[in-house]
Amino acid sequence: MKGKFLAAITLATTLLFTGCGGGDTPAKTDGDKPAAGAESTLKIGATPAPHAEILEQIKPDLKEQGINLEIVEFNDYVQPNIALNDKELDANFFQHEPYLNDFVKEHKDLKLKNVGGVHVEPMGIYSKKIKDLNELADGATVSIPNDPTNGGRALLLLQKANLLKLKDGVKETATVQDIAENPKNLNVQEVEAAQLPRTLEDVDISIINTNFALNADLNPMKDALFIEDKDSPYVNIITVREGDENREDIQKLLTTIKSDKVKKFIEDKYQGAIVPAF
Repeated sequence: MKGKFLAAITLATTLLFTGCGGGDTPAKTDGDKPAAGAESTLKIGATPAPHAEILEQIKPDLKEQGINLEIVEFNDYVQPNIALNDKELDANFFQHEPYLNDFVKEHKDLKLKNVGGVHVEPMGIYSKKIKDLNELADGATVSIPNDPTNGGRALLLLQKANLLKLKDGVKETATVQDIAENPKNLNVQEVEAAQLPRTLEDVDISIINTNFALNADLNPMKDALFIEDKDSPYVNIITVREGDENREDIQKLLTTIKSDKVKKFIEDKYQGAIVPAF
C-alpha cells in the first residue's frame, strides 16, 4: 500500500512540472486576443482604383504596428456592404456617405457606420464622340449610374452643365422623373456604375465616377468634358459595422491613412483627379 502511495505522489509531481513546462510550451492567450507581439489581420474591401491603390500605400506602415492589411477588391457598389455586414470584412473603402445612407435605408437590417473621410472623386462627363458639350446634338443619348445616390448626383451635374433643369428643391435624390426641362431632348439611360465606361462606344456622353474612369484609363482632368468642383460633398469614407468604430486596429487604420504620406501620394499620382479630404 505504501509503495502505491509513493508511486502516485511521484506521478503527480511529474505531471505538475511537465504542465509548468519550459520554453517549448506555447504561451496561453487571454480569450481570443493574440499573444503580446502577435500580428493581427484587418480585412478591408475596396474598389481597385483609387481605393485599393491608396490602401496599398499603408500596408507597410500598418505592418510595423502589428497589423496585416488584407485588401479584398470588388467591382460593384453592393457586395462590399453586404460582405461587411456579414462579417466577411472588417471594413470597406469605396463609397461616400450619401450612398451609404441610402443603402442602409434600403437594407434596414444593416448596421454600418462611417468612421472617417479620406478623399473626393469628382464625377465627370465623358465622350468618345464629341470634344465639347456645345457639340451635343438634339436627342443625344446619355448614360448615368443606376443607383439612386449616384444617379441623382449625375443629374445634378448635367444641370450644372446647363444640359437640363430639375424640379425646384430636388437634390441628391433626383431621378429622371424629376427632370423639369430637357431642351436638347436628351435620352437618359441608367446603367450599373461599373459598366458606364463601356457605354462610351454607344452613347453620346456618359457621367462616370472617377474610380471607374481611372479603371478605364480615362484621366478626369484631361478627358472629362465637364467635372464636379473640388469642393464636392461626396467624400469617400471608411465604413465599419456599428460597434467596431473604436477597435484599436480600426483606429490605427484611420490614423495611418490620414497621413502626410498618403496625402502626397494622392496629390502626386492623381494630379487633381482625386482630392484629399483631410
